[in-house]
Amino acid sequence: MQLAQLEMLREVHRICEKHGIKYCIIAGTFLGAVRHKKHIPWDDDADVAMLREEYEKFATICQTEIDSEKFYFQDHKKTKGYRWGYGKIRRKGTEFVRLKQEHMPYEQGIFIDVFPLDYVPEFSPLRALHCLFCFAIRKTLWFGAKNKLIAKIPLSFIFFFYNILTKAKPTSLVRILTFPTVKNRIYAYKAKWYKELSEIEFDGYNFPCPKDGDEYLTFKFGNYMELPPESERKTHPVSRLKVQLKPD
Repeated sequence: MQLAQLEMLREVHRICEKHGIKYCIIAGTFLGAVRHKKHIPWDDDADVAMLREEYEKFATICQTEIDSEKFYFQDHKKTKGYRWGYGKIRRKGTEFVRLKQEHMPYEQGIFIDVFPLDYVPEFSPLRALHCLFCFAIRKTLWFGAKNKLIAKIPLSFIFFFYNILTKAKPTSLVRILTFPTVKNRIYAYKAKWYKELSEIEFDGYNFPCPKDGDEYLTFKFGNYMELPPESERKTHPVSRLKVQLKPD
């Protein structure tokens, strides 16, 4: 599964390099590169991020540029019933069906997440209010995947409010609108972490990453070089998993 995700990371890199799109690996994928030189051993996904303008360009280009014999791109604009505010690239010929998401009306293969980063207010009280709106949108989308009553709320209505938040003017802070932030009540990340980039080796290939990696990883994970207890080494609960194809 991780090798299939490495394939997808390489495809993201190929597309971004060809079209001048700025992106970087983040979160556990970046931590894996720093601490293990590859995936965290128990990790079952991979994460890349880009600022909103770059993300929209990437999503558009993916429709024609992605290697459609191997991969497909999903987001809420082009995938019917898709309930997440970020995109996924998935591997054809595989299955990775999350527990209690078996009914979702779209194909679910092994994936990597492609996160858009949106600007948030500098003024902390406004940022807290912004976070509350993000929380409400995220939970409505999430519970709608499991609750038939909430699922009756039109996705177009939910994403109308989501789209308003994507129009924010640039500040020094960003976040993924429909994904939880770190639990430190700042509700945001420094935009410079995603603008000032370096490169790092990940499983034999070089990928862009935050230049000030120590600051970013300490902010997100604390003592990131220390392995967590085995009880905290969690994966996504799945009901169906099929890994059939071998990478080139």
